[in-house]
Amino acid sequence: MQYSPARRRLALLALALGGFGIGVTEFVSMGLLPNIAQDLLPGLYATSPADANADAGHLISAYALGVVVGAPTIAAAAARWPRKRLLTILVVCFVVGNLATAILPSFGWVLAARFVSGLPHGAYFGIASLVAATLMGPGKRARGVAFVLSGLTIANVVGVPIGTYLGQNFGWRSAFWLVTVIFIVTLVAIIATVPFQAGNPNSTLRSELRAFSRAQIWLTLVMGSIGFGGMFAVYSYIAPVVTDVTGLAEATVPLVLVTFGVGMTIGNIIGGWAADKSVARSLVVFMPGIGVACLVFALSASSIPGLFVSTFLIGAFASAASPTIQARLMDVAHDSQSIAAALNHSALNLGNSLGAFLGGAVIAAGFGYLAPAWTGVGLSILGVVVLTISLAVDRRTRARA
Repeated sequence: MQYSPARRRLALLALALGGFGIGVTEFVSMGLLPNIAQDLLPGLYATSPADANADAGHLISAYALGVVVGAPTIAAAAARWPRKRLLTILVVCFVVGNLATAILPSFGWVLAARFVSGLPHGAYFGIASLVAATLMGPGKRARGVAFVLSGLTIANVVGVPIGTYLGQNFGWRSAFWLVTVIFIVTLVAIIATVPFQAGNPNSTLRSELRAFSRAQIWLTLVMGSIGFGGMFAVYSYIAPVVTDVTGLAEATVPLVLVTFGVGMTIGNIIGGWAADKSVARSLVVFMPGIGVACLVFALSASSIPGLFVSTFLIGAFASAASPTIQARLMDVAHDSQSIAAALNHSALNLGNSLGAFLGGAVIAAGFGYLAPAWTGVGLSILGVVVLTISLAVDRRTRARA
């Protein structure tokens, strides 16, 4: 179906706005971790701020686990639904989850709300990416994916710093009130601009889940989870690094988050372009790049220039890898496209959960706030090992053919 350029642009912007809201809700808690810990875990924070920050990191893991659970189950179960209808339902779920985060009183209830908020994340990006790929046309699949993801990356330039500023000055809950408003606007925009697209009438839960029988799906998921775990191990605890390691004021945290977001925005553009040229070559560059950036952070974040440069590099390489991994999943999933498009975000958020957990563990063990960066280096190396195995399997398969 042909769409007018104006209709296509408005629809893509509506989809990207949803990605913007997701970027804010996922990443704003990382910049506000000490504020959340002080409010929800006051007794522990009074005796050990490091332990309280590490425990508050479970909120990040809870959101990530919600993504991991929701992405494949929702995408597989609803693959036959009209895509616009599914997108509107998912955005309503975002509104409910973030509203609950903003108003629930205790750490346990907020933990549950973060899990619920994560459930629609992967399915939204998966379905929105399929819609965007159709709108963009042939040969521009990865760029369509990157456009939807651009909302997430721009969130780290604008939305997350604004949310962090609000949270630091008006209470951390104000950031999630902001997110709730963003998703309400997104809901209206999707209803008004996104054209009808039928789901896959031939899709069944069994056919979508057949993707899990393919070894390359598992290799790509493991590669993405471990590799992105390195990025999240660092980023989850960026706020205490800024204040306790580099020695800057709390007001500097939003500037560091902007730097990360700029890196993500540039990396996303490069990644979408590169993946349309060659997915394999792009992965060979971007996946090791995450580890190198974590190493630079570990060695230099105690200085102001090192902090900003390494934070930019981590954002750039991680964001460039994201549309590349999604394209890889869609390549190896064959006819299970709905679940493949969503599984990328399961992989990213397994990495989110793994990185936040391991980063918190090494901090709680007394190794300091730079220890997660070394954890990130190790995770990235493991991710590159899995990538090497995956590409070797590809070469062997082609040789047999």
